[in-house]
Amino acid sequence: MNKAEFVGAVSDAADMTKADAERAVEAVFKVVKKALKSGDSISLVGFGTFSVRKRAARTGRNPRTGDTIKIKASKVPAFKAGKGLKDAIN
Repeated sequence: MNKAEFVGAVSDAADMTKADAERAVEAVFKVVKKALKSGDSISLVGFGTFSVRKRAARTGRNPRTGDTIKIKASKVPAFKAGKGLKDAIN
């Protein structure tokens, strides 16, 4: 499912226009990005938790040349599915 299909599904499920559904979806994405950027996590009971995890600096290997390279530490977004979501797909 791509973004357009997702917006269409939200539109049908919430009985709203596609334009309203797209604004709602964009608003949700914006809030999630803003919260994660500020270091917060978002916990939606029954669905899951969005959080930021820290990835330590490490050494890697350039697959083309075989040279060892240093990979910087970084922050990565993470999602952990909740029990309700797990139960819904099993």
